[in-house]
Amino acid sequence: MTFRPDAQLDPGQVSDRRGRRLRGGGLAVGGGLGGLILVVAYVLLTGGNPGDLGGIGTSLQEGPVGSQQASECRTGEQANERLDCRIVGTVNSAQAYWTEAFAADGRQYEPAETVLFTSSVSTACGAATSAVGPFYCPLDRTIYIDLGFYDELESQFGAQGGPLAEMYVIAHEYGHHVQNLLGLLEGGRDAGAEGGAVRTELQADCFAGVWAGNAVDTGFLQPITSEELADALDAAEAIGDDRIQERMQGQVDPHKWTHGSAEQRQEWFTTGFETGSPDACDTFEADL
Repeated sequence: MTFRPDAQLDPGQVSDRRGRRLRGGGLAVGGGLGGLILVVAYVLLTGGNPGDLGGIGTSLQEGPVGSQQASECRTGEQANERLDCRIVGTVNSAQAYWTEAFAADGRQYEPAETVLFTSSVSTACGAATSAVGPFYCPLDRTIYIDLGFYDELESQFGAQGGPLAEMYVIAHEYGHHVQNLLGLLEGGRDAGAEGGAVRTELQADCFAGVWAGNAVDTGFLQPITSEELADALDAAEAIGDDRIQERMQGQVDPHKWTHGSAEQRQEWFTTGFETGSPDACDTFEADL
């Protein structure tokens, strides 16, 4: 999915904290690469509280300010060339869509900030390392992402990547923000193939698809190609609970699912994309 070269970006919606470091309490999350994959598999794209995980403390403080490169992102042409600018453009487009969608429903959308960080970050939900993957903190209404996650998505989870796959990750987190604004984020945390946690995550996938289905109308993006859509669906497949369990433990246990199977994640993203309507995303009442 490419941006219109003449699209004007607003970097003010993204805070670039890359290069900052947290110092203070320990940041041991898991142990070695295997531990990191376990943590990522558990909280991948959850939008939950990173402070709930062991080894993530709240006593850390940020070190010196690092780069502010995202502030340079001003045009769609830059978004087509640079990952950080592509995130800026995705944030701009997602928030433009949800602002209009809320207004059409007689509601007022409240913007969320996106923070780019390196290695570790302080949030209102606690301090977190990159090992937790992208997440949404409802307490400060902010999405956090270390862009190195996209390398992990390909190298550790087997996704083929691509611009729309990258945008899907951000759009999913904005789906959690929408859930928070609508009072749906606490719809359930119980695990299992039909549990509340899975339903919450699948709704965020559906909301991401709704944005993608309306993205061209926001004025930032050119029409989605079939190849780009395939990239997004491939990413959704790669991070399905069943695929992660197969990869890590060689067997599938639906009772422990927290995000949904590869098929479910693809299905609900597609539902949002094809209908273009948030009303089609009631995963809490649907048969999964």
